[in-house]
Amino acid sequence: MSGSDKIVVEAISKSFDEMRALDEVNLTAKEGEFVSIVGPSGCGKSTLLYIIGGFVQPTHGVVRAGGKVVKAPGLDRGVVFQEYALFPWLTVSQNISYPLDRIGMPAARQREIVERYLELMGLTQFANAFPRMLSGGMKQRVALARTFAYDPDILLLDEPFGALDAQTREVMQDELLRLWRTNRKTVIMITHDVDEAVYLANRICVMSQRPGRFVAEFDIAHDTSLTREQVVLSDSYRKWRNAVWLSVREQVTGLKV
Repeated sequence: MSGSDKIVVEAISKSFDEMRALDEVNLTAKEGEFVSIVGPSGCGKSTLLYIIGGFVQPTHGVVRAGGKVVKAPGLDRGVVFQEYALFPWLTVSQNISYPLDRIGMPAARQREIVERYLELMGLTQFANAFPRMLSGGMKQRVALARTFAYDPDILLLDEPFGALDAQTREVMQDELLRLWRTNRKTVIMITHDVDEAVYLANRICVMSQRPGRFVAEFDIAHDTSLTREQVVLSDSYRKWRNAVWLSVREQVTGLKV
């Protein structure tokens, strides 16, 4: 994919006391690219994402986002966590508008954007509901809407659909794909689900057992005119899915096929 480098991870290592979580990790994501990171449980995928987000500092190495060294969280990087991270005392509309208020957006413009994302996410009738009144899938729609609403340059997703039932998960995957194709943000998504990675991403990076480092990379290119069913039944999808799965399995079992 052409375009400027949006995220650059240079020789990142991270240790927690005596445990080394990441070892000399390098990664570059270009503007508008959707990168999925897969690998064994406990290999450091989420730790890497939190370092890119500025929530965790590396032991060694540096991360640049938009050409600037990452030292702390910033509004240029929108983060969606697996557990929604909504404010329980705010309504759906207020949760979505929260970052807009933080950046000083005029109230009238905030209302326009909130209404747009309520409609996009099918949440209009729940605008005044509180998170405790929502299902898991609806909460995740709010979390995605809140992140997309303030238009960050970079989206960081930590297994955003991991806690959802299979039907809701597919709906949310399609919603994310539609929004990404419309907005062309740079996306880095952590997932343990190889099928999800192959369906959504245009590049997949496979991480080793701890200490994590990248051991394989796959470029993915689906025909965007196809339906979901046509994509997952295609020969190319099966080829990529099998190749990525075998790579991950090798890291889990230590057995090379």
